[in-house]
Amino acid sequence: MMWATLLTGLVLLSAILPGLSQSDNDIKGRWKRSIDLNDVYYSKMRRYRLPNEVTPTSYHLDINLRSSFESDQFNGHVKINLTWSDTSDRITLNVHENLEISHVSIRMIRLAPDEAGKGALMDVNIARTEYQRPKSWYIIHLEQMLKNGSACEVDIKYSGNLTTNETTGLYKSAYMDSEGRKHPFIATYLQLDNARKMFPCMDEPPYKATFKLRVFYSNDLRVRTNTRQISLIQVNEGARNQATFEETPRISTNQLALVISDLQHIEPVIEVNEMDGRKLEVKVWGRKDFIESLVDVPDKVVEVVNYLQNYFNSSLGLSKLDVMAIPMYSNSKASDNWGLMFFKESELSSPLVWTTAYELLYQWIGQSVTPYRRNDAPVNKALNSFLASMATIDLNPDEMEGKWPMTVLYSLYYEFAQTAPFSRVAGIRHEATWTKAELVFRMFNYTLGHELFQRSVRKFFHQQLKEGRTFFANDIFTYLNDVANETNNLPPGLTINGIAASWINRDRVPLVTVIRDYETGKINLSQKVYLRDIPPQSTAKVSYQWDIPIVMQAESNLNFHNAKPTVWLKKDNEPKNLTISDITSKDNFIIVNPEEIGMFPVNYDSCNWKMLSLYLQGPNRERIPPLTRAKLLHDAWNLAYAGELCFGIAMNVTLFLKQEKSHVVWEPVFTMIHHVGRRIEGLDVYLKFEAYIRSLLKPLYLELGENPQPNEPSWKTHMRGLMKNFLCRAGYEPCVKEARDQYKKWLTDEEPDKGNPVANKFLCPVFKWGTNEEWEFGLQRVINFPKTSLARKQNERTYLLKTLAGCPKDANKIERLLQVAVINQNENFTDADIHLIFSMLTGSATGYKTLFNFLHEHWYAVKERFENKTYLWDGIVNFATSSFNTQEGYDKVNRFYMDHQNEFESADSIIKKALRIIKQETKWNEENVPVIDMWLTENLSKEDLEAIANSTSTLSTTAAPTTTD
Repeated sequence: MMWATLLTGLVLLSAILPGLSQSDNDIKGRWKRSIDLNDVYYSKMRRYRLPNEVTPTSYHLDINLRSSFESDQFNGHVKINLTWSDTSDRITLNVHENLEISHVSIRMIRLAPDEAGKGALMDVNIARTEYQRPKSWYIIHLEQMLKNGSACEVDIKYSGNLTTNETTGLYKSAYMDSEGRKHPFIATYLQLDNARKMFPCMDEPPYKATFKLRVFYSNDLRVRTNTRQISLIQVNEGARNQATFEETPRISTNQLALVISDLQHIEPVIEVNEMDGRKLEVKVWGRKDFIESLVDVPDKVVEVVNYLQNYFNSSLGLSKLDVMAIPMYSNSKASDNWGLMFFKESELSSPLVWTTAYELLYQWIGQSVTPYRRNDAPVNKALNSFLASMATIDLNPDEMEGKWPMTVLYSLYYEFAQTAPFSRVAGIRHEATWTKAELVFRMFNYTLGHELFQRSVRKFFHQQLKEGRTFFANDIFTYLNDVANETNNLPPGLTINGIAASWINRDRVPLVTVIRDYETGKINLSQKVYLRDIPPQSTAKVSYQWDIPIVMQAESNLNFHNAKPTVWLKKDNEPKNLTISDITSKDNFIIVNPEEIGMFPVNYDSCNWKMLSLYLQGPNRERIPPLTRAKLLHDAWNLAYAGELCFGIAMNVTLFLKQEKSHVVWEPVFTMIHHVGRRIEGLDVYLKFEAYIRSLLKPLYLELGENPQPNEPSWKTHMRGLMKNFLCRAGYEPCVKEARDQYKKWLTDEEPDKGNPVANKFLCPVFKWGTNEEWEFGLQRVINFPKTSLARKQNERTYLLKTLAGCPKDANKIERLLQVAVINQNENFTDADIHLIFSMLTGSATGYKTLFNFLHEHWYAVKERFENKTYLWDGIVNFATSSFNTQEGYDKVNRFYMDHQNEFESADSIIKKALRIIKQETKWNEENVPVIDMWLTENLSKEDLEAIANSTSTLSTTAAPTTTD
């Protein structure tokens, strides 16, 4: 559910515990898949906008592909009807440099209104043509100046080359069948301004026009495009074919689509409901060898179409919809062209509803009505993504399995609460903006009500369809506002547009604090920017305010279907807090922002937290829905981490987990276990923390069972994997034994370098808890990894090296690895390997402390080794010094700096920054570690405390000096 930055600081965990990152990859994949119109357009933002004096109304396009399967070339002939909206003597079209224009002519169709009565149509002559290659502009300069309302037809003949090395423009590809026969096909991908590769056009979304397509081709293949075929002329028994298709509705150039192939189709059993006097015909296409995998897809498409027709109260406006699994399809985003959609085979064959619903939604919002500019597209994406989630919940509720919205929402919380959001991975800022907009739609769907929200969307869609079929990002919020005003759902002074802007345009979220006065029966509400990390003193304070819907639930009247705000905490409140009457008696708790209706965590007074904690441990816990239970847990732990709540209170809120069965509640726990664990690893309290985590995890893990059962829900498999990984990290004996037993298969292999028979999940437990001999065997496999083997990929070696460096808790193993790679300069370790080792060592206290001691002991040898490799020198100084978080660690690094003060060179600023960071981290530990230690001492069993004491005693007599401060 998260992007890379959600796991900042979790390098070790994300690298070696694939179970934890499963949901991260889901969302990363979903975001990458979900970018509207152009999956990288923010990095390739259009620099050149076409002049707007002329607008296309129709294209008559002939594409001649008769020899294209042999020569990779095609010929084209396009007639474009254009209307003047301003006085101009030029026509500017988009033409890719690979198109060769052989003929251009122009004829007048209609005079301007003020000239219409002056006689016959005049001749229009071309003065010259000009090709501006950097802009992909082909400019036709006219001898005459044409006025507003004039209309002409431009006739262009041209030739071009099929794309053969990627799936863009008009491209040619091929697939192999099960018997090894090659099947060539031709298809289009016209997103990302690629229509200009296929024909001269005005290649921008607002320039909608009708298309009448005629295709000339050879071979016994089928042609599909956006509309139905109306005629087919065959010559020489199909050796030469001419197919003509119905004229399309007005669409953008990037929505035109064409495929010539031998793909086969299947049809649904159920029918699309008739709407607007139309009944859509659905066909699903795939290769003969793959069609069996698509057998359930047609009915799924029909179910989604029926749902969406009902939601929008509108048909597609087309008579047919072809959905195709395109072989060798490499684009990250499905091509959701109107009436003809292209998917990756694996994506279309998936039983999941969300992706199908998401892509089909573009037939309504994206194709029927289109963002006017590309920077209006994020709201398009956000609305479609929200509606796809709603459709999935209604059609297949088990699919979401509680993952949404928490999967994306908690990621935003982690990122926006940093001192400098997106400072590590700036490229995801735009993706986060789209996700915020999606969650804003969800908030309005709750607070305005489902029916009102649906009415707003319908009104928006139908009105845009009448007015011009293009929209600006703000339009949808305007329609929501209009309907909200009709029903008085907003307090005076608030608008939907204004509310949305404050949530979408800021890389922050608010923290709402709720303090109840139990004597006076009042509630005080306040808001401030939520920061999870303590900002440096030099950081300017941010004082954003939001318009926040305050939805409340009281213990005495729990009704989670009621999402109407009790009050709005407005950004213009003076003073900045708001006092209202309590909604229940002092003996009952309240919950604010249930079900994560808004994007904000909530803090309470200690008494309300205590009542919540006790209720969650009681028999009526499940009266609070799983998502709200997860929120309470997530808020408490994160607020404690941020210094907003006593850690003792937050730990009390975790006690109910021993009885908790819902994976929805457990999902966010694992990240917090690691966040807190990494802060305290290496301290005495860490062993107690591990023992407590084992006591929470073991009951549910044992109930789930060690082995997956046939046809069990996917959440069980996912949750079992997460729990097992964390138990393994904590030294859970059955897990470690299983890992070592599996590892023996490799240890006893007569030719161990031919392949690794051990699953990746078993490597880390072996290297952490196993013997030196087992670890050394892994090291030799890295050193002897075949460099030219076709059977083994380098990522196997990389993963093995990551676990060798990142997993051990024994400093001797890490010292051995550093000795071989750095001091001995083993030729099998590249500079990239060495940098990877350094970075992986920051994942544990043993790792970074051992690296620090290694650098201290071998200072001059390391300095000489990296004399001409600045990034390795800077890297080892950074990774060896920046992870300490105690006063003892600060003193150690500071002494090290003073001992070599004039010798750090390029890394001088790095260690100075590390010292500043350690001082901040030290403050956190001093404030929270004693509280955590005391709570754990009070809540762990006597047996656990005795075992920890014995373990500590043993370690103090056997641990190597390099693992201590």
